[in-house]
Amino acid sequence: MAQYGFGSPVKGEFGAVVERVTQALKQEGFGVLTTIDVAATLKAKLGQDMPPYLILGACNPGFASQALRAEPDIGLLLPCNVVVRQTEGGEVIVGFMDPEAVLGMVNKPEVTTLGHQVRTALQRVDASLRA
Repeated sequence: MAQYGFGSPVKGEFGAVVERVTQALKQEGFGVLTTIDVAATLKAKLGQDMPPYLILGACNPGFASQALRAEPDIGLLLPCNVVVRQTEGGEVIVGFMDPEAVLGMVNKPEVTTLGHQVRTALQRVDASLRA
């Protein structure tokens, strides 16, 4: 996984994994504000086929509120993106944007600390999917 994210393969059918991710996020206080179906968009706009690929815009209102109070323009870096994608071979991969890496760009101690807290919560979500 890239330096700006973390994640792993998750066993299961694509739709079932998406549901598990959504529920695991909910357990950590996150809701999914947006769902972008990249595969459907590329098919509709460009006629290109690709395996299922969703971007889930996850937000924890408590963390978001703290971030916005510390840095009003932080909305440019929100929400936390979670990618659920299927490989050509059928494997389902779940990837999480690393909020510690992204929020570290702000260069404010309170935002850096918050990025670490959000990363820890998302790592728990990741671990629960592999359990």
